[in-house]
Amino acid sequence: MSDSKYYQRTIVKEQLDSTFLGMQRNLRVYLPPGYNELHSYPAIYCQDGEEFFNFGRIATHATRLILDEGLQPAIIVGVDVNMPERTNEYSPDGSRFGAYCQFFTKELLPFIEERYPVRPQPDDRILAGDSLGGTVSLHLVLDYPELFKKVLSLSGAFLPSTITRLQQEPDLSFLDIYMLIGTDETEVKTERGTFDFLQLNRETKEILERKNVRPVYLEREGKHIWGFWQKELPEALSYFLLS
Repeated sequence: MSDSKYYQRTIVKEQLDSTFLGMQRNLRVYLPPGYNELHSYPAIYCQDGEEFFNFGRIATHATRLILDEGLQPAIIVGVDVNMPERTNEYSPDGSRFGAYCQFFTKELLPFIEERYPVRPQPDDRILAGDSLGGTVSLHLVLDYPELFKKVLSLSGAFLPSTITRLQQEPDLSFLDIYMLIGTDETEVKTERGTFDFLQLNRETKEILERKNVRPVYLEREGKHIWGFWQKELPEALSYFLLS
């Protein structure tokens, strides 16, 4: 990926004043090669937006895949996180989780869809997240199935509250989820303790299958770090967007 053409892309920085969060949230919006306001595009909404762009190199990956491998052009929206409140906003039992979901559905979506030609159908919205970002993305689908159906989960932090929620769902056949987990993620340290993410993802997969989901589930050698996720991101993007 040394070819300079992969770095010639447009990333627009936006700021959204959120009533629900009580603060301003920074956004970055990737416009694909050949972007035309008269066309419409699927949208990828990334939790931990700054990390997806800087450490995941999602814009570079997308540009290469679009130019060289026939990936369907998409608009990518990186939603920056307020790190001190990340757990409170992304965890389903966090004190700001409800406010974050309201922000996402009632402020972020209209903001983007008023300014960019993204398709508003659930099949054309992809929620992407790493760790707890994968968790909040999954819960957004569970809580707003009329808005979202697709989740790209990089080592999702599917802790007991998420497991319990999934077990309560009668049918999740509408869910389209791509799950990546590293085989070295057996002792992941978090603010709430150390967890075996590998086992939790395996359990989540089994529950989803019982709920009529056919998840794309990949176990690859890797740790709970962006160095692992970055290498695997092109395959995940291709799953959702390869023409």
